[in-house]
Amino acid sequence: MSSLVVFDTTYGNTEMAARAVAEVLTRHGPVRTLRAADVKSGHLEGVTLLVVGTPSRASRPSDAIRGWLAGLTLGQLAGVRVAAFDTRLDDDRHRLAAWWARRVGRAADAVLARLEDLGGEGAAATDGYRLERATGPLLQGETNRARAWAEALVAARERLGSERGDAT
Repeated sequence: MSSLVVFDTTYGNTEMAARAVAEVLTRHGPVRTLRAADVKSGHLEGVTLLVVGTPSRASRPSDAIRGWLAGLTLGQLAGVRVAAFDTRLDDDRHRLAAWWARRVGRAADAVLARLEDLGGEGAAATDGYRLERATGPLLQGETNRARAWAEALVAARERLGSERGDAT
C-alpha cells in the first residue's frame, strides 16, 4: 500500500496541508510527497492512493497542477484511489470569492474530476483548507482538518480493500 501526495504551492500554504496529509498516510504505509514539477512517470508505479493538492486560482487549479495532469494518459490511474484538496480563501471572510466559487466550482473538484477521467477511483469527497488572505497563512486548525481528512482517506481505502478482498 503506497501513497503519493502531489502538490503545488506558491506561498507554502498548500505544501503545509500536503505535508499534514502525508504525515497521517505515513502511519499506514510508504508515502512520497512531491511538487508537481518534480513528479516523473515512474513515481506512479505501485501507487494505490494518489492525493493531489493545489492552490486555488480564481477557483481553478494552479498552472503546475493542470500541466502535470495534462501530461498523464487516459487509463494511467486505473486501479488507483484518488483524492484532491485545495487551499482557498475563507468563504466567511471573502464573500466575493465564495460567490465566484459557487458559480464556477472549486479547484479541488476540477482536479478530482480529471483524476477520475484518467481512470482513478474517487476515495473521498474533496476538501479545502482556508486561508486568511490570498498569501496565507492557513487559518488556525486547518492542518488538523487536513490530518482528519487523511484519516478518512485511509479508512475509506481500507474499507474498500476489505470489501474487494484486496490486500491493503
